[in-house]
Amino acid sequence: MAGIGIKLNKIFGKETVTTNLIGFGYSTMVTVAPMFVVIGNILLMSYFLRYDVTGYKGRNLFAATILYIFIFSLLAAAPYNAVISRYLSDVIYDETYDDILPCYYTGLAVTILTACLMGIPFCIWECVVGKVALYYVFTGFCGYIALVLVFYSMLYLSICKDYSKISIFFFLGMLAAFLLSFLFVKGFHFEVSYGMLLALTIGFALTAIMELATIRRYFHRNNNSYKKVLGYFKRYWKLIVINFCYTLGLYVHNFVFWHTELRMVVANSFVMAPVYDVATCIAMFTNISATVIFIARIEMHFHDRYKAYSEAVTGGRWMDVQNTKNRMFRQLSSELMNLVRLQFIISVVIFLLMLIFLPRFGFAGLVLQIYPSLAAGYFILFIMYSEIILLYYYNDLDGAVITSAAFCLVTFLVSIFATRLTPIWYGLGVIVGSLTGFIIAYLRLRWVEKHLDEHIFCRGTLFPTKLSKKPSTLVYDRRNPNVNGGVDEKMMS
Repeated sequence: MAGIGIKLNKIFGKETVTTNLIGFGYSTMVTVAPMFVVIGNILLMSYFLRYDVTGYKGRNLFAATILYIFIFSLLAAAPYNAVISRYLSDVIYDETYDDILPCYYTGLAVTILTACLMGIPFCIWECVVGKVALYYVFTGFCGYIALVLVFYSMLYLSICKDYSKISIFFFLGMLAAFLLSFLFVKGFHFEVSYGMLLALTIGFALTAIMELATIRRYFHRNNNSYKKVLGYFKRYWKLIVINFCYTLGLYVHNFVFWHTELRMVVANSFVMAPVYDVATCIAMFTNISATVIFIARIEMHFHDRYKAYSEAVTGGRWMDVQNTKNRMFRQLSSELMNLVRLQFIISVVIFLLMLIFLPRFGFAGLVLQIYPSLAAGYFILFIMYSEIILLYYYNDLDGAVITSAAFCLVTFLVSIFATRLTPIWYGLGVIVGSLTGFIIAYLRLRWVEKHLDEHIFCRGTLFPTKLSKKPSTLVYDRRNPNVNGGVDEKMMS
């Protein structure tokens, strides 16, 4: 995450209201802007193509397809991102840049294989049982794979610190999708929902192609060391578990409510709960700024303290190590508290605005009853994720695994219980699950603080270890003093 820190320091360093607004806008652009670009493009296409007056069946099929494309493309791509990020960090540190393309191709193969294992059976079911036209199913599947490629390639551009290019590529891809939707609907007279789906698929594909072209421009040499990459997947399997559990936890409560009286089944294939899903989306937007604030403050403040501690460990006095460690953890506590305070203020303001303006856009009734508890849950959730990132800093993978697994499991179980409550408590699963993960992560950070010296200085080995036959217990043979324990002294030396 050390890519935007210098830029943010230059912007916020002037300490004026204008520069603070510019800094917040810049950090927003390089973190969450792509999501807003996609959503904005879908809304614009819907408005100008008169999507609201099309057939009810076509609208539901399009909405369900887009929902599934986004959810399951994240579930397919997210689990491997942390392992690949760790591998790329080591490669960049060692300056062995020829290892990056093998990593890209290996990770791409694993990700696409996972996506196909998830997507192909569903598409067969959709076509055979749901009686959806083959061309529509194929277009949706292509859009799903294209978005998987987009999410996967974004990681490499982030490692290259090209955050702004990610937003630019999304903007260009969605601009092309917007123009193509008019061509398909007005020029070729495609049905509106299919024209929009085809245009979005092409837009995602163009975004993925631009990302791949940028990666190939940076890294054009390949040493074909694919086994080295696969070794990282085996070595850091905990990272896969962490990302999968966290991403699944984001949507597992939706899956629970997809099987309640709120459910709607489209084409005997897609199951969703539109009211609950809309409330979830609004709640996520209410708290999404926590991601921006966290990245900005970590880049500007905590990263420097962490770097100073690392430098003291590698070449400083014991007093320097202790002083920098204390300053680092004081900064960590300060940043977490500042994040909670700032996000609380922002969330309250956005919450009140949502209560005022959502009814004017047709979002009222049950959506507004479900929304408050989900908004509270996502507030805690994003704070919890910030703690998981901090656990990554200290290589506490066990703590991150426990946190993400507990978050996912508790969210699932409490969401099942919440289905029996009144709608205002439907988000209880997210609240309790996120709070459980937050508490566990906080306790693990405190544990890391107390045991950091042991973790840093006592984890290595003085002698290399290997699996072999147990040596003899004989220490000294007076009849043959040149042999000690069955091992020749020359070999011992």
